Amino acid sequence: MFHLTHTAHWQFLGLLTGVVAWILTMATAGLNEWRLWYVSDTSIINSGVAWVGIWRACFYSHVLSSTEACQSIRISDGFVPAEIPAAQVLMILAAIFGLAGNISAAVAMRRAYFSVEEPGNIRAVFVLAGALYLLTATTSMVPLMWNMSSVLRNNTIEFPPDFYLPAAPVKQSVGAAIGVGIIGSVMMLLSGKPCDASLQNSSWTPQQKLEFGANLGNVRSLIQTVST
Repeated sequence: MFHLTHTAHWQFLGLLTGVVAWILTMATAGLNEWRLWYVSDTSIINSGVAWVGIWRACFYSHVLSSTEACQSIRISDGFVPAEIPAAQVLMILAAIFGLAGNISAAVAMRRAYFSVEEPGNIRAVFVLAGALYLLTATTSMVPLMWNMSSVLRNNTIEFPPDFYLPAAPVKQSVGAAIGVGIIGSVMMLLSGKPCDASLQNSSWTPQQKLEFGANLGNVRSLIQTVST
C-alpha cells in the first residue's frame, strides 16, 4: 500500500476521537449539572438539590408555577464567582477550536488519501489539526478544573432572591457535566497526538507518485463504472 495513506490510519483514528471529544465538549457546555447544590430548606426546592451550571441554575419544585425552575446566569452578573463567566467564554472557545480542528483533520485526511500534493503540505495541515486539538483540550480543561476546585472547597455563591438558592449550601458535589467534560478533554488531548505525529518518516519518491496516480485513476474509473 502507498506509504502515505498507510501511515495516515493513525491520523484517521485521531479524527474519529476528536469528533467524539468535540461532541462531549459541546454537551458539557450545555449541561446544568456542573455543581450539585444541596439545601436544607425543601419548602421550595422540594428535591433538596439544585443543579448549578455555567448558564443557568435549576431545581424541581411543586410550589412554583413551573415544575423545573431555571434562572439564567449571564456573564455580566455580578454575583457569580470568576470561574463561571470564565467557563462560559472558554467553553465557547473550546467548541470553536474543536470544530476547526475536526475540519482541518478531515481536510488533511482527504488530501492524504485522494491528493497528489507534496507530503510536506499534508503534514502541515495535520500539524494544524493536532495543534487545534491540543488547544481545545487545554481551553476546556482549565474551566473544568477551576470549577471542580471551587466545588471541593465548598465555595459559596451569593444568589439573588429570585433564584431561591441559599448562599451557602449544606454541601456541594461535583456534577456529571464536569466528569463528561474531563473525559472529552482527555480524548481531545489524545486525538491531537496522532495528528501531531504528522505522518513522520513519510516521503514521496517519483515512483511512488506514479504508483499513486495510477491507483487514483483506477479508483476514479471504478467510481464512474458504479455510478453508471
